[in-house]
Amino acid sequence: MSKPEPVSTTDVALPATLTEAWQRRVSESPGSLCITYFDGTLTTAEVDSLSLALAAALQARGVHPGDRVAVSLQNIPHFPIALLAIWHLGAIALPLNPMYRDRELHTVLASSGAVGLICAPEAIGIAEAAAPETALAWVLSVDDRQFQTENDPRVFPVREAADEQPGLTPEHAARLPFALGTLTEELEAFAGSRPAPASATAEDIAMLSYTSGTTGPPKGAMATHRSLLAVGLNFVEWAQIGPEDRMLALAPLFHITGSVIICIGTLLSPGSLVFLNRPRPDVALEAFARHAVTLAVAPITMYTALYELPHATARDLLSVRQLFTGGAPVPPAKVASFERRFGHYILNAYGLTESNAGIVGVPLGERAPVHKPTGTLSIGKPMAGVSLRVLDEAGNEVPAGSPGELELSGEQLASGYWENPAATATAFPDGRLLTGDVAIIDEAGWVYLVDRIKDQINSSGYKVWPREVEDALYEHPAVREAAVVGEPDDYRGERVVAYVSLSDGAAVTADELVAFARERLAAYKIPRRVEFVDELPKTLTGKIRRRDLRRG
Repeated sequence: MSKPEPVSTTDVALPATLTEAWQRRVSESPGSLCITYFDGTLTTAEVDSLSLALAAALQARGVHPGDRVAVSLQNIPHFPIALLAIWHLGAIALPLNPMYRDRELHTVLASSGAVGLICAPEAIGIAEAAAPETALAWVLSVDDRQFQTENDPRVFPVREAADEQPGLTPEHAARLPFALGTLTEELEAFAGSRPAPASATAEDIAMLSYTSGTTGPPKGAMATHRSLLAVGLNFVEWAQIGPEDRMLALAPLFHITGSVIICIGTLLSPGSLVFLNRPRPDVALEAFARHAVTLAVAPITMYTALYELPHATARDLLSVRQLFTGGAPVPPAKVASFERRFGHYILNAYGLTESNAGIVGVPLGERAPVHKPTGTLSIGKPMAGVSLRVLDEAGNEVPAGSPGELELSGEQLASGYWENPAATATAFPDGRLLTGDVAIIDEAGWVYLVDRIKDQINSSGYKVWPREVEDALYEHPAVREAAVVGEPDDYRGERVVAYVSLSDGAAVTADELVAFARERLAAYKIPRRVEFVDELPKTLTGKIRRRDLRRG
């Protein structure tokens, strides 16, 4: 089949580095609104000044070009300030999940060779346990109440002092295996300072983003300045972000979608960012109207949570121009029910850690078609500069409409895995990316993501894609969330099992759901067992963790 043409073929004149792109915004609109954080705001010039001060502080701590600096924070202004500071030094940013425990943190610190960590005060003890046999030399703790004064008790825990290090005595601090400071003190001490100039090129690594480790130890995808600019600026063009746009950050910034699409993309656009710390559905709903939000990127689970707020109405989202989602499968029924209630159609998008976030998406003003044979909602069409192929098991391209493994190519891709040439050779043959996702591309160029290859269920010799069964279950009005897995079966090899959580106040029996599925699916796809759970296990980015539900 011929490759689908990208939706946009506009050539974007890319700056060489992220710092260069940021300085372009600073010079063009220093007084423009850049960040809103509850009742606090920061202009572009203020963010630039803060990032330069922090860069000078980090340079004084010995950070050199190419050094890795970890940033483990929620959606707060310190996150983009830290990233910009790291890039001012020609260093490499390492976004990390703030929920990591000591073993997880140690694995990534040891793999990356990170010299420093910027984190919440609560994570100091975890960093202490994780630090042995790593290069970690210093830790800066962050007061997440800085840059705002409301201290909404739904978001911020009550503390007696803003700079308190929970449970840390001076004696304990003196015994830590790293130097300890606070970001607030560093910004005050180096206010008005600038770091010594550091050079970087388009091909230098700007960020290491670690995979979730679902198929083995986590791997650090190496994102260059060029690849991050290609994705971030592509999204600015794709979403048509202008000076009046306000982007509500509902996806976590430490995840690739948050760090690249939300953070980098909006920072390099004329628009501004709205942060809510770790987003809560009730606080997020209020933020739409309060801050005149025009754009939002969120996992589908956040939109489900907003939908389930009993007091939420279309009036709360009157300022919204467009909503985006990605990072997890999107059931068509969820998109339809959200639009009926709020009047906004959620645009689907697709990307991976290795592709530096979204590189396939539904164009503005269009609606994703549903693939009739599988009931799968399209993830969109390739963005500018992205090429797609669907391959069979032998690596041959399949005809339009046939399923196979999705392969990506383009300058948006990571350049491989940090210090892991074997994994790089497997996942990035000749610079292309084998995604491990099963996809179908139709004659019109629409891409349908069927499922992960490893999640396929083999029942009596028939192939069952969990997502197809899940989408059928989502059509039942009582179903809030569903996850389908294969479990060992002496007769069938594997049997189809569904785990379901119900909407508030809804009631349905397992037999009723099986009967509902039987009306929509072939017999071999019908769940042999339905289990009801209060909540399905998820990652912090909203993906349902099927592997946690498997037995045997």
